[in-house]
Order: sequence, then C-alpha cells, then structure tokens
Amino acid sequence: MSEHIEYKRPDGGSASGFYAEPANANAPGIVVIQEWWGLNDQIKRVGQQWTDAGYRVLVPDLYHGDKALDEKEAEHKMNELDFGDAATQDIRGALQYLKADSDKVGVIGFCMGGVLAVLSAMHNDETDAAVSWYGIPPDEAGDPSSITIPLQCHFAEQDTFFPIDQADAFEDKLKAANVPYEAYRYDAPHAFGNEDWDYYDPQASKAAWERSMSFFEKHLKG
Repeated sequence: MSEHIEYKRPDGGSASGFYAEPANANAPGIVVIQEWWGLNDQIKRVGQQWTDAGYRVLVPDLYHGDKALDEKEAEHKMNELDFGDAATQDIRGALQYLKADSDKVGVIGFCMGGVLAVLSAMHNDETDAAVSWYGIPPDEAGDPSSITIPLQCHFAEQDTFFPIDQADAFEDKLKAANVPYEAYRYDAPHAFGNEDWDYYDPQASKAAWERSMSFFEKHLKG
C-alpha cells in the first residue's frame, strides 16, 4: 500500500509526504529524506525499495508540493529551505508518525537529505539509526559529538558539492567523540546513487545499498 498522507509536526502544524507499508503494518519504520529535487518519482522509488525490504516508509515533502526540474531551481529551493525547521518539525513529525506503530525507526537521506539525516541523529530523540549518503552538515548546524545512535555515512571521493576533506573533518569529530559510526568511501562523484542523474555509478550505488540494507537490518530489525 502507498499513498500521500498528512501528519502532525511537533509544533502542531501539518506536514505531508509519501507513505508506503509492507504487509506487516507494525514493521520497523524508515524516514527517507529527499535530495534537492523534492518529492519526485525517483525518491518515491527509493522509498518503495525499503518497503519491499519490509519497512514502513514515510518520505516527507519538504518543499510542500513543489519540485525542481533543473539544477539551478533545485539549488534555489535547497537554499531557501530552513534546515533546522525541516529536521526538527517535518522530519521529527514523520518519525513520530512511524513510531506510533513501529518500535524502531531510522532515517536515510541523500545529498541535502543526507545532511538532514545527520541533523536528525543530532536533534531528534526518536531516531534509532541514521544513514547519510553524501551529505555533511556545516559546523553551525550542531555538534556531531552529541550523536549517540548508530550512524552510517557514504562519502564520494570525487564529490564537488561536499569535498572529501569535509568528510575527513567530519569523521575526525565522530572518532574523537566515540560516536558509534561507520563510514565508506567510493571512487565516484556526488549523487552516485541517483539513477536519473548523470553522476549515477551502478557499482558504487549497489555497494552502498547493500551496506545500508545490512545496517538497518541490524539496528532496526535486530
């Protein structure tokens, strides 16, 4: 089953997103966080892959009905987004929605969504495990040493949006704070997992998917 739903934000406001569930309506949940394109067909397919793997899935519509059709528009929409509000309201509300029927809920995000997945690990107590694909939050977004849940990161060696030296610095903070994390690096460009974009790298994407699947299997179903 899949449908577009509305759910409550912690501040009492309303948010919406794409929801899908497997036959087991009490299965673990995953909040899937969009790239800078918006809630498009590609990110819905990503969500459906997790449902096929046995998870309840909610993809928040962070652009509230809008989508970007080219990189310039996507960058503009991303720059306009209030990341703090998105993380602690739209995404936390999605976590709370899934938590109502799931014992454990994780978050996974891609690009912009990867940044928000880390912010959710920092700021949302409902998050049980987090996976970030090529997304690194800026220093002012929060303290990585505050993360206490399992975190998995996927970094692209050829990333021009989040250069690999940013990944090095971020990983140094995680190590220093003994955050329970694991990180993987791929000889690929940014957004190597998006099959609709020019940067798609099937080999890197397959490896990252397998690692993400194993990670959530361990921490959400174990």
